[in-house]
Amino acid sequence: MTATSAPAHAAPDARVHRAEAAMVLVVLIWGANFSFIKAAIAEIPPFAFAGLRFSLATVLLVGLVRWREGGFGFPPGTFWPLVGLGLAGNTLYQTFFMLGLPRTSVASSALILATTPPLVALAGAVSGVERLTRPVAIGVGLAFGGVLLVLLAGGAVPSLRNLTGDLAIMGSVVCWVAFTIGVRALHAPVSTLRLTALTMITGTPGLLLLGAPDLVGFDWGTVSLFGWVGVAYATLLGIVVAYVLWNNSVRVVGSGRTVIFNAMIPAVAMLAAWPLLGERPSALQVVGGVLIVGGVLASRRTPAPLSPDV
Repeated sequence: MTATSAPAHAAPDARVHRAEAAMVLVVLIWGANFSFIKAAIAEIPPFAFAGLRFSLATVLLVGLVRWREGGFGFPPGTFWPLVGLGLAGNTLYQTFFMLGLPRTSVASSALILATTPPLVALAGAVSGVERLTRPVAIGVGLAFGGVLLVLLAGGAVPSLRNLTGDLAIMGSVVCWVAFTIGVRALHAPVSTLRLTALTMITGTPGLLLLGAPDLVGFDWGTVSLFGWVGVAYATLLGIVVAYVLWNNSVRVVGSGRTVIFNAMIPAVAMLAAWPLLGERPSALQVVGGVLIVGGVLASRRTPAPLSPDV
């Protein structure tokens, strides 16, 4: 009797271990994604890169949804809300990100984006969706302190280029906060994977419009092999593979643990940027990172937002 009951208890543990291993893999993918994107947009105009990347990812995700769920479409009454979510979470988010990343370091970008969970919790409290708890208040305070140090990482008077880049990345955070709050208010009978594909459909046209002049006029023959590797990595791994693994893992372990995994991404991003781009994090960035990660973990009792795609 004991022998037959053991496997029943072992199976759920194995599923959890596999899910957590998948989350670690996603953290590694997303952490390195900053460097691959920055390397690619050093050769390819940023908005042409974004338009190409999101077009390819949209086609792949739509095909994946049809394969896994047997159909595809907008649930009744969700078209215009999903248009708004696509504009906020993809068009505007990527616009700020493409403006910011070339102007600042990978470390600063990853650390600023890591403030998303506590800021989502704060926005939820302000909008009345959630109650502002002490852990959230502490987390927001620590996160803002960390961002301030990151903004000052260029010295007592940061360069205008770095500061502009950091503020643009902060604009991406604001867009993702709005996207996450909008998703929570949607209450649509749709899977996370399908929601991702639908918001890609509504958000990608804007990116194509912004990138159209360069998509048509750019000499794609000048892109090196590493540049195309960046496109492939950011599209296949950074969006399609990572989202599938992440969504499946969240179903197994729940959203509460995802904040801890999200907090690992800045460290991975900084470590990857060192050998790939030669970007060595400064002492202020490290201290700011500690405060930001501490803020994220302090607010971990709130529902975790979808991780911002980069």
